[in-house]
Amino acid sequence: MGPKPSPNVSDHDLFRLELINLIDTRHELVRLAELIDWSVFEREFGGQFVSTTGRPALPTRLVAGLLYLKHTFALSDEDIVERWTENPYWQHFCGERYFRHELPCDASSLVRWRQRIGEAGVEWLLTRTIEAARTGGVLKRVSLSTIVLDTTVQEKAIAHPTDSRLLNRAREHLVEAAQDCGITLRQSYARVGPAAEHQAGRYAHARQYRRMHKQLRKLRTWLGRVIRDVDRKAPGEMPQALVARLATARRLYAQRRDSKNKLYALHAPEVECIAKGKARTPYEFGVKVSVAVTAREGIVVGMRSMPGNPYDGHTVDSALEQVQVLTETTPAIVLADRGYKGVVPTCGARLLLSHTRKLPAKLKRLLKRRQVVEPMIGHMKADGLLGRNWLKGEIGDAIHAVLCGAGHNLRMILAYLRVLLAALVGWLAAATAFALTTAR
Repeated sequence: MGPKPSPNVSDHDLFRLELINLIDTRHELVRLAELIDWSVFEREFGGQFVSTTGRPALPTRLVAGLLYLKHTFALSDEDIVERWTENPYWQHFCGERYFRHELPCDASSLVRWRQRIGEAGVEWLLTRTIEAARTGGVLKRVSLSTIVLDTTVQEKAIAHPTDSRLLNRAREHLVEAAQDCGITLRQSYARVGPAAEHQAGRYAHARQYRRMHKQLRKLRTWLGRVIRDVDRKAPGEMPQALVARLATARRLYAQRRDSKNKLYALHAPEVECIAKGKARTPYEFGVKVSVAVTAREGIVVGMRSMPGNPYDGHTVDSALEQVQVLTETTPAIVLADRGYKGVVPTCGARLLLSHTRKLPAKLKRLLKRRQVVEPMIGHMKADGLLGRNWLKGEIGDAIHAVLCGAGHNLRMILAYLRVLLAALVGWLAAATAFALTTAR
């Protein structure tokens, strides 16, 4: 069922103070709320609610505002709904008329909303932030003709993968699933399994690798014994949970050092090991994300997850297609690093790579703006949530990446409005001081 209709503005509660009379209307969040056209949100997401029965859905502006605030201030679902009750500016941003002391919704409601709107819905949310930046004067229309492309790694919220931990956890999960189905195993290795896992970690720390590999062989042997025992005693129609556990255990049992498409986390099989050549983090576990920002302002105009760890050059067409959809503009010039070498965009844009020689002076100066994407990615990881993704599955990777871009745009707009207000206050103070001086 769709959201309840908004109450009539003429209805006024004499015993409650309106938020607009409580807050400072010059605050950057108040001015940001004025830049966003909230009326189009209900029309965009109204098609998601086709049923006419059941409990009414949450107001669209409330959920969209909570998602925006979550990625702007880098908070979890639980933290955003708890801190929302303490901040009148956040409540005004989400469309509240009076201050509320209760939680706006349960944190799980944000999960269901993300699942309902999908990747297309969060891309539309990113589009509204681009439009707000254009309305507020942060983004110029001509800036969309020159963009910068780069890729980064969106790390998944998993523990650092080790063979000993994965083998032991796979055995424990398989034993638990078999016992839930009423299968009596010959031996579960519940006592010696954790001991071998811990011992392998100690040997690895002491660099006694021969002893460590001996413990790993034990763990792999025990996992294979449990797999074969379950195969022998499993009923003809196995439950889906047991089938999934058994498939994961077989995949991990057959995995070796030189295997392709390795399993790095039992709860997130989509995680990939990506090497970006960094000295501090040689390997990162997550998914590759393509980032497109304007060369002048650094506003994100496209973010998309790229499963499979593709070559950077193979992500150009997909990234530019998203930019065209979100901005309704085809970029004329695309700046990128040498990782995109050997690619010609199909949309007709000109691709300029770093360290290209014999360029005109104008293009040479423009190419220096390629580095603008690096601090933008750093801010999205340090100030936003791009550094760690807690959403489930490949669709969670895609949704989280796009929302991180939307949060970055809102932080850029807030910073611009903050500086603009400070400049205005400084100008008024100087004008007042000059008027008092001339009056004397």
